[in-house]
Amino acid sequence: MNNLEEIYRQRHSQFLVPVAEKLELHLKDCLSSLHRIDRICSRAKSPARFMQKALKKVNQIPKYSDPLNQILDQIGARVVTFYTSDVEVIAKEINRYFHSIENKILVPDGESEFGYIGQHFILLLPSDVLAGFNDDDNLPQFFELQIKTLFQHAWSEAEHDLGYKTTSQLTSLQKRKIAFTAAQAWGADNIFNDLYNELESDHALNSQ
Repeated sequence: MNNLEEIYRQRHSQFLVPVAEKLELHLKDCLSSLHRIDRICSRAKSPARFMQKALKKVNQIPKYSDPLNQILDQIGARVVTFYTSDVEVIAKEINRYFHSIENKILVPDGESEFGYIGQHFILLLPSDVLAGFNDDDNLPQFFELQIKTLFQHAWSEAEHDLGYKTTSQLTSLQKRKIAFTAAQAWGADNIFNDLYNELESDHALNSQ
């Protein structure tokens, strides 16, 4: 596995980082006509995070037999928007410009549960982004794109940071605290989206 890490480190610095930078510019150009986008960013998965994922096991069996080709989020991008109703608008625009391999909306398992929410795509990297790079063996074919609201983004970043730092199981109370913050983020998202739609409706009526 030391050899795997060395190969990935070279790929990361020579190819993934510059491709991610070009992808970010490309995404900003594709979505330039849309409003209420807070940020668009792209990054190459760090060697430490890549190795953590590459070594993951399921029932004591390695999840990936060929991590360099099977891990599809070596480049990841994120679009953060204001309101939940904007997510679908952005998703439609993404489908206009990119070829989707996978598209899924991640939600908690049950109606009484709160946790991670977000829309994820696995997309082909456009030829425009890969232009100028000549090493096909080290160039990724795909990238992961996440579309989130500000509240979804803030919650998931904090929750991920807490989970990444701990090496022990969370207590029942700690899990309850995380679930509580997820419920608050969900509620804030819905309230702000409702308010936005109400104000937009009022504005439309007053403009007639």
